[in-house]
Amino acid sequence: MQNRLYDYSPIVDRAPITWPGDARVAFYVGLNIEHFELGKPSTSINTTTAGLLPDPLNHGWRDYGPRVGIWRMIEVFDRHGIRPSALLNSDVAEQYPQIIEAGRARNWAWLAHGKNNSTLQPEVEADEEAYLADIVATIEKATGQRPRGWMGPALTETFKTPELVRELGLDYVLDWTADDQPFRLNVPGLLSVPYTLELNDLGIFTAHSISGADFVQIVKDQVDQLWEDSEHSGRVMSLALHPFVTGQAFRAKYLDQALEYVVNHAGVWTTTSDEIAAHYAATTAADA
Repeated sequence: MQNRLYDYSPIVDRAPITWPGDARVAFYVGLNIEHFELGKPSTSINTTTAGLLPDPLNHGWRDYGPRVGIWRMIEVFDRHGIRPSALLNSDVAEQYPQIIEAGRARNWAWLAHGKNNSTLQPEVEADEEAYLADIVATIEKATGQRPRGWMGPALTETFKTPELVRELGLDYVLDWTADDQPFRLNVPGLLSVPYTLELNDLGIFTAHSISGADFVQIVKDQVDQLWEDSEHSGRVMSLALHPFVTGQAFRAKYLDQALEYVVNHAGVWTTTSDEIAAHYAATTAADA
C-alpha cells in the first residue's frame, strides 16, 4: 500500500527554510502529559505483570509521572526558560487539573494527544469525528487555548485522522517522524512537524537502558549535527520526554545538563511546536 498522506521529497532538493533571528535549529520539548486507565495494558517497564488486574507494578510506575516526576521536570524547564509543547491527553483535564494550572501559568503550548494513553486511535469504537471533537473541546476548555497540533496516543492514527483534525481547525500533526524539517501533507492546510522516536526518553532509557551521562552526550551530538546540517536550510530538533521516565530523581541532573547545552548553543531558537508550524506556514511556499 502506498502512502498517500505525503510525497517523497529528499531534503537536499528543497528550497531553503529560515528561522527567526537567523537561527539554524528550531528546538522544542515535547512533554507527554498522559493518563493511563487502570486495568488496560499500556506502556510498561515490566511486561510480566502487564496483563494483570490490577497491575500495581506498571501502573504505579506510570502514575509517578503526574504525582512527582513532572514537578521535578518543571523546575528544570523553568531554570532554562523552556515552554514545553504539552502533548495532552484530554482526560488529564479531569484527573490532574493542577498540572494544567501550572502549564497555563507558564504559557505552555497545548497539543491534543488523544483521550488517554490506554486507548489507541484505531481502537476508537465511536464515531471518530465526534471523539476527536470532544478531545479538542475538552482541552480548549481546560487550558483556555484551542490546540493547534495533534499527536495520537503512541503516535497512532486512522486513515481518516489527518483530515478530521484539519476539519477541527488544527494545523499540524507530529505522528509522522519522517523528517528534520516541517513539510506539507496531502491534506490542504495540514503540516507535519518533526517529532522523534530516537531522541525519546522511552526508547533511550527503558528500551535501550542508556545511562544519564550518555543521554546528555546524545542530546549534544544531535544539536551539533543538526547545526552542521543547517548551514543552508533550517532544521528542527525535538526532545520527547515522559514524566514517569525522565522525571525520576536520578535523571534530573542529566536533563538539566542536556537542556543547558542546547539552549546556550549558537544558532538555536528555543521555541514550541506551535511556533515552528506557524513560522513555516507563513514563510514557505505552498509547494515547498
